[in-house]
Amino acid sequence: MALPVRDQVKYWSVATAAFFIVLWFLGDVILPFVMGAAIAYFLDPVADRLEDMGCSRAVATVIITFVALLVFILLALLVIPTLVSQTAALVQAMPAILQNVQTFLTERFPELGDANSTIRRSLASIAETIESRGGEVIETIIGSFTGFVNALVLLVIVPVVAFYLLLDWDRMVERIDHLLPRDHAPAIRRIAGEIDRTMAGFIRGQGTVCLILGTYYAVALMAVGLNFGLVVGFVAGILTFIPYVGALVGGVLAIGLALFQFWGDWLWIVLIWAIFQSGQFVEGNILTPKLVGSSVGLHPVWLIFALSAFGAVFGFVGLLVAVPVAAAIGVVTRFAIEQYQASRLYQGLAGRDDEG
Repeated sequence: MALPVRDQVKYWSVATAAFFIVLWFLGDVILPFVMGAAIAYFLDPVADRLEDMGCSRAVATVIITFVALLVFILLALLVIPTLVSQTAALVQAMPAILQNVQTFLTERFPELGDANSTIRRSLASIAETIESRGGEVIETIIGSFTGFVNALVLLVIVPVVAFYLLLDWDRMVERIDHLLPRDHAPAIRRIAGEIDRTMAGFIRGQGTVCLILGTYYAVALMAVGLNFGLVVGFVAGILTFIPYVGALVGGVLAIGLALFQFWGDWLWIVLIWAIFQSGQFVEGNILTPKLVGSSVGLHPVWLIFALSAFGAVFGFVGLLVAVPVAAAIGVVTRFAIEQYQASRLYQGLAGRDDEG
């Protein structure tokens, strides 16, 4: 005999609350494991494809690991040092850039020349803050022993976790399936399948879009000679994960830097604007429809809210789990609405008459 619905709701509510409490208490301790699980989930289709080609799961995992390590080594040798140096240079140059903004505004709006002007004081305050704190932050990130140890732990633990999870992914899914409540297993499988399709379409698809656009922006901006082009492309690529935000922030940052580097040479400024416009065109008409699809069901506002809420409560780990949890909540909500619309609570007597 199945448990009453009220008891089932109580037990599952307690389990959900316990999950979030454990997540909150563990915090950054589980960061390597969350990242490893995310990598394994991202690469599982590649392993499945290699298995279809005749490789065993172990061989497929070893091949993927070898390629991933090779890519990481190349990035560590070629890209990361340049990215760090450009970021440090951008922080150091920011006070001068803000001073140029102040001079530009003062020349065109003489009333801002007043020492007590709100805008002038704000720009001066921002410049002082960046100058005093920017270098301090970079030195802390790069030179901190604790940060180095944490980074080393991530570099060691994350690949190991990802390797073993990728190796045993299918077996873990099968084991979890055997543990599902028998009465609700079909419904849970259906919901889990929809969640998987949503996350696969968004995380894998949007992640690929971020990588392609970030690489395009960085290479194109560096090719036209924009200072800090790699940093701008990196920022724009990461923020592309949130629809429209990456192009907006990256475009504003790139054009702002171009205005001071190429002031008076409007051809180069228009060219940088065209780089972001072309990127947006390719993303909206080719990449997103092909790689992400139109049936993901994650509204940008819901995504931004999830990232903000989980980031504020759970820190960086919250940012990593925000999208999967948002996708799961969205699928469960749509399932609940479907059940509600099929119920007597929604249909009332009209539904009973139609059935008759």
